[in-house]
Amino acid sequence: MREIVLDTETTGFEYAGDDRIVEIGCIELVNHVPTGRFFQRYVNPQREMSEGARNVTGITDEFLADKPLFADVADDFLDFIGDAPFVIHNAAFDIGFLNAELGRLGREGFPMERAVDTVLIARRKFPGAPASLDALCKRFDIDLSRRDKHGAVLDCELLAAVYLELLGGRQQGFALVRAGSIRVEARDKLIRPARPHAASPEELEAHAAMIAEIKEAIWTAE
Repeated sequence: MREIVLDTETTGFEYAGDDRIVEIGCIELVNHVPTGRFFQRYVNPQREMSEGARNVTGITDEFLADKPLFADVADDFLDFIGDAPFVIHNAAFDIGFLNAELGRLGREGFPMERAVDTVLIARRKFPGAPASLDALCKRFDIDLSRRDKHGAVLDCELLAAVYLELLGGRQQGFALVRAGSIRVEARDKLIRPARPHAASPEELEAHAAMIAEIKEAIWTAE
């Protein structure tokens, strides 16, 4: 089963207003395990970054000035994702921004049903507990040391690890061998000899002695 973990960075929070995408990151999963294939593009939003977004991402207007427009990367993005379902943390945000960008190009957006929202999974699994990506990484002891700033691909990598834990954790016996392929590692089955179940003479003697001490035992009555 192929899935795409997806994250976007944006100029702000209002996809229905004039905020725009500045970075798209995706990584490919097969059977919930990263294959090593990924997609990442910075995008010129044709507007300034908000101060909050700049502080969170470290992305500046100067850095984005020579980057392609969303229209220039849309086909590559759509080719990479294909028809695979998305895995997104707070799917309404990212799907909202992607649909707004695609709408500006006169292209069809994505239905929300295409996305698995890990925020909703976490809230169902841990009601009342924090469900941010940082909080879930800490819950599952996933290393956050590289996350000084938010970045789309890094956040996808962290989310892929969180997603696997939310589903129950990595199953033993599966290993990634190369991009796009998964194999099952066969393990020699350990054959244990049958364990003896018959009582030894010493055990029978001890049992008889214990029974003899029980007065009027009903199972010995004639």
